[in-house]
Amino acid sequence: MPDLPNRPRASPPAPPAHPVLVFSDVDETLYSGKSLFDFLDFYFTGLYGPEGAGHVAETRRRIAVLADTGAPRETANRAYYEAWRGERIAVVREWGTRWFAQRSRADGFYVPAVRAALRTHRHRGDRIALVSGSFSAVLDPIASDIGARHVLCTRPELSDGVYTGDVSGEPCIGEGKRRAVRELVARYPHIMPADCHGYGDHLSDLPMLTEVGHPVVVGGSPELLARLPRARVLPRHAAVSPTASNCHT
Repeated sequence: MPDLPNRPRASPPAPPAHPVLVFSDVDETLYSGKSLFDFLDFYFTGLYGPEGAGHVAETRRRIAVLADTGAPRETANRAYYEAWRGERIAVVREWGTRWFAQRSRADGFYVPAVRAALRTHRHRGDRIALVSGSFSAVLDPIASDIGARHVLCTRPELSDGVYTGDVSGEPCIGEGKRRAVRELVARYPHIMPADCHGYGDHLSDLPMLTEVGHPVVVGGSPELLARLPRARVLPRHAAVSPTASNCHT
């Protein structure tokens, strides 16, 4: 999304009186790409060759049809995890570690301004939570790298260490993000939601961002800003000082 003029741009997070919770979407907010599809291709093509590539293509086709027919993003998220039926979690997690090791070496893996903002939060003692429709095999290496305390995500169902193709509970999309945020906040009774921060880029992040007192729209989505008039904007390509501010005033 293009950055919008005449909107307040996010300032560096002000030092809190005490540590707060910081919620960040991942795909196209913290990570510059779409982890779900990138890892799908990385895993199945890398492990199964042409047959795996065909499986990826069919999965993408099915999800595209759902999107074209106006199906909710939660439905598409469930359809994505059907592609993992029969895969062993231990193998998937190993490939998730490989994916991160390879992809994170490239320039532009993270959205620089968001990575820097989360680094500032962490240095101030805030608790970072990644909130995503992706899954732990992909998100755990990212969380470890940035020092996130919590990973709130879609949980593929398991049976004897094998993915069943179903989702355990609800996808962490839209209202699922809101409920995940509320459940985590409830575990920190000394932290007020009004003191917390949230970073998101898409309309599906709206339920998460409305739960915090300091929402930040990454990239300036007009649809998101229309519903969050008090939100601040963080341009994706904001210049970042290696020693100081991660956001523009």
